[in-house]
Amino acid sequence: MSNVVATLVTESKFGTLPDGSAVMAYTLKNTTIAMQVITYGARVTSLLAADRQGTIADVVLGFHELEPYLQPKNAYQGVIAGRFANRIAKGQFTLDGEQVQLTINNGPNSLHGGVEGFDRRNWTAEIVPGGVAMTLVSPDGDQGYPGTLNIVVRYTLDGDTVRIEYEATTDKSTVINVTNHAFFNLAGESAAPILDHVLTLESDAFTPVVDAAAIPTGEIVPVAETPFDFTQPTAIGARIENDDPQLIYGRGYDHNWVLRGAAGLLRPAARLYDPTTGRVLVVETTEPGIQFYSGNFLDGTSLGKSGTPYVQRSGLCLETQHYPDSPNQPQFPTTVLRPQETYKSMTTWKFALHG
Repeated sequence: MSNVVATLVTESKFGTLPDGSAVMAYTLKNTTIAMQVITYGARVTSLLAADRQGTIADVVLGFHELEPYLQPKNAYQGVIAGRFANRIAKGQFTLDGEQVQLTINNGPNSLHGGVEGFDRRNWTAEIVPGGVAMTLVSPDGDQGYPGTLNIVVRYTLDGDTVRIEYEATTDKSTVINVTNHAFFNLAGESAAPILDHVLTLESDAFTPVVDAAAIPTGEIVPVAETPFDFTQPTAIGARIENDDPQLIYGRGYDHNWVLRGAAGLLRPAARLYDPTTGRVLVVETTEPGIQFYSGNFLDGTSLGKSGTPYVQRSGLCLETQHYPDSPNQPQFPTTVLRPQETYKSMTTWKFALHG
């Protein structure tokens, strides 16, 4: 007998954009977990999982309606960030001897693809076995990026695991770095801040930043004897208020960790545990790095799905990625994609229980 857990995929309308375009929602459900993804930003809007008592809760921050997602302060909730997730210094880089200028949207820098990143696009969806495929065409010159990029992101469920697969091609040499930007709170999206969550990262080094603009210095620095050491399970709140310049720059954690093992191979990246509910999230990825963001700039002005304000550190992000500002840091793994190549990446979220 097969032990495959069947996934039911259903489609519904989520809302209407100002231009009249319909935003569609896709609910992926099996006997273990259920997840909703919408076409606007190809974003995850909910993810239901049981705790050790069998109680179901939504463990990602988000909204029941479209309108809050249109507000700039909520732009990256659950989204596929791109063409280049994270920051590029001054929105500039040189590729094959030519300087590229991107749109600027984060102080002096370009963040998550620029002013009109993938978060503000209404993707095309198709139901596939076990999930949904989201596709987007980003034209040559989009936000300054060279090349027409064709990208597909597939969300599928496999038992207790969410699988996110990325694939892209280009007709000109370009750079690419995409990730999912879900905010997790394993106690439930309306629960207290995530400071008691226990985090382990499969990393012995991180990339420190120059200042509050969060551009890497280019160094790869050991985490040992720093507040960035999550090689052993550590409560997020244990050292987040330490008088460390890197924590002061980001108002908490908002840094890239260098993952162990060979990029391109699916391997462990992070383990997140909530002691109050027993929920565990295990992240695996083919990417070389992971950005841990502790929700430092959530400010309580957005009300979530349960009507609860999303205050500082109501959720956290574990963004599997290439390193920030890689196009300007030749010592970092390359993010260049050539016309004859296919960009492929995979990240999985596995849910389990402890205790």
